[in-house]
Amino acid sequence: MALLTKRILVTGGSGFLGRHVLTELKERGFRRVMAPSRSRFDLTKPDRIRTFMDEERPQIVIHLAARVGGIGANRQFPGTYFYQNLSMGIQLIEECRLRDVERFVAVGTICSYPKFPPVPFREEDFWSGYPEETNAPYGLAKKMLAVQLQAYRQEFGFDGVNLLLTNLYGPNDNFDEHTSHVIPALIRKFVHAQELGSSEVEIWGTGNATREFLFVTDAARAIVLAIEQLHTSQPVNIGTGREISIRDLALLLAQKIGYHGAIRFNINQPDGQPRRCLDVARALDLLGFRASTSLEDGLEQTVAWYRSQRMALRRTA
Repeated sequence: MALLTKRILVTGGSGFLGRHVLTELKERGFRRVMAPSRSRFDLTKPDRIRTFMDEERPQIVIHLAARVGGIGANRQFPGTYFYQNLSMGIQLIEECRLRDVERFVAVGTICSYPKFPPVPFREEDFWSGYPEETNAPYGLAKKMLAVQLQAYRQEFGFDGVNLLLTNLYGPNDNFDEHTSHVIPALIRKFVHAQELGSSEVEIWGTGNATREFLFVTDAARAIVLAIEQLHTSQPVNIGTGREISIRDLALLLAQKIGYHGAIRFNINQPDGQPRRCLDVARALDLLGFRASTSLEDGLEQTVAWYRSQRMALRRTA
């Protein structure tokens, strides 16, 4: 009960993952949750961080705010992604340390892993090489926050924990044509192609790369469990432990959407990291976390949400 009354700050609370984390906190009975807008709490401006922290005095911080995107966005904005993600996190962690915040939950990324680690990815291999080049600036920025948390625990006793999330998807995802990740990008392509009667859909890469996908409500549950149960700054993988090729994913989505045209893979565009699949034993051991939403069910929910949003927009147009 004492934990439920703590003042909790959620950065990025208006974002895709943030909305689901706020819902999970509410459903679990947390009573004093803050999710300020960027206009009030701009993490790229240290003075804004200090002012907010002094006024609101959060006791627990969940850091979700990030600048993210797919392969195309990472290739176009590598400097922006590196600077903004590193500066937001490094300043926030320092200000939390100075104010004796009781628990800091950092949400990292599978993109921080080396390009060619043994599969499935184990936390012990986190430092065994350089990340895949197309998203290395983003992945390394997040990786430096993991270093900061471990160093701060060692020197200052700062209680910071670090979750490495695999690729997320679900309702409220980002379906923007230029910055979306693979599942919303494919859903958008297939739904639009079906509506327009297009005979072909183009997808970047060979289709042979594999990815692991976690439904966003499962991710939110893992994050709240970390508040309650995680007591190490060593990284913890959060995922399903199952991978699927982009080719098989595209075929599955086309079937669920009802698109019957051709699918053409543009081999002149990058695949990104060849394989992604997590060893999730540590999350089960330390958090009791196991993903509960199958990929098939999660995709159906995500497609249904996207279609409902498009219908709502047509009604108001």
